[in-house]
Amino acid sequence: MLTYFLKRLALIIPTLFGIILINFIIVQAAPGGPVEQMIAKIRGTAVDATARIGGGFGDMSGGPFNDMAAHQGMESKYRGARGLDPEFISKIEKMYGFDRPAYERFIILVKGYLRFDLGDSYFKDQSVVSLILSKMPVSISLGLWTTLFIYLISIPLGIAKAKRDGTAFDTWSSAIIVVGYAIPGFLFAIFLIVFFAGGNFWHFFPLRGLISEGWENFSIVEKVRDYFWHITLPVLSLVIGGFASLTLLTKNSFVEEINKQYVLTARAKGLTEQRVLYGHIFRNAMLIVIGGLPAAFAHILFTGALLVEVIFSLDGLGLLGFEAAISRDYPVMFGTLYIFTLINLVVYLLGDLTYRLVDPRIDFAKRQG
Repeated sequence: MLTYFLKRLALIIPTLFGIILINFIIVQAAPGGPVEQMIAKIRGTAVDATARIGGGFGDMSGGPFNDMAAHQGMESKYRGARGLDPEFISKIEKMYGFDRPAYERFIILVKGYLRFDLGDSYFKDQSVVSLILSKMPVSISLGLWTTLFIYLISIPLGIAKAKRDGTAFDTWSSAIIVVGYAIPGFLFAIFLIVFFAGGNFWHFFPLRGLISEGWENFSIVEKVRDYFWHITLPVLSLVIGGFASLTLLTKNSFVEEINKQYVLTARAKGLTEQRVLYGHIFRNAMLIVIGGLPAAFAHILFTGALLVEVIFSLDGLGLLGFEAAISRDYPVMFGTLYIFTLINLVVYLLGDLTYRLVDPRIDFAKRQG
């Protein structure tokens, strides 16, 4: 087992490198990079754009802008740059590091990542690490509570369906599960907002945010109550979309184990159904369910909550990545990708270790051999 663990750890490095390289190439080839984003800002909101550049260009809305627009007929490799002084474009390129060739930028990126230096955001005036750390509590809150409730609902429901396989309860509960599975989490989030967050019906819950204004001045009881008041609808929308597959997985695992020979032997010995179910079947049937817990949490944390965070204006990792992609904030895009990939690789390794803890008979080293 130790050999397998060390091999998996060693594989994390080339896997990370490959994923970052592929995404770097794809992103570099995509139009609308940070230089073009800055040019668009200059065209639309000149003062704000030059403020980001940090001086040296003056007020772009007046005479200096006219000076830099002297070469009206000049072609540029950037969309929307026609009419801007090439020297000015060069300064923007240098500010974002685009005065260097792509391979050199990638080498600098990898060297920084080896030290966990993810660089600074182009547009937020913060380091990528500080941005990720500031958004992490929101996403972790969503991921933990959603995973907890999904497992609390899915496991008992899956066991009950397995015990009553083929009955009316199994049929009707399957219909509900299919409906839940068919409705995307973001669509159910919109439904909840319309009905319970000030839409056309009731206003029981807040529309956006994770806490109320002045939260730091609340008492401990008020803080807890306000937190759960805000997080109820986002978690509920994620649970609805996530419990269906786990429920069916739990049911199928138990049904498969129920039909095995050792269960028939246990019943022949006169053991009660409860003893057979929880003393013999449970451990084997729950292997795949419990072993998949780390991966399920990672999936909810990094992918499932994206649109829900956007809809409820929750300032988490999903919303951060979405904004970075829209604004072409490359350091944030690559930094979040790096962290997401690293955590996912570690989480899947923890999933294998969880299998081993649940059932010591599993030996991944022998399977690898």
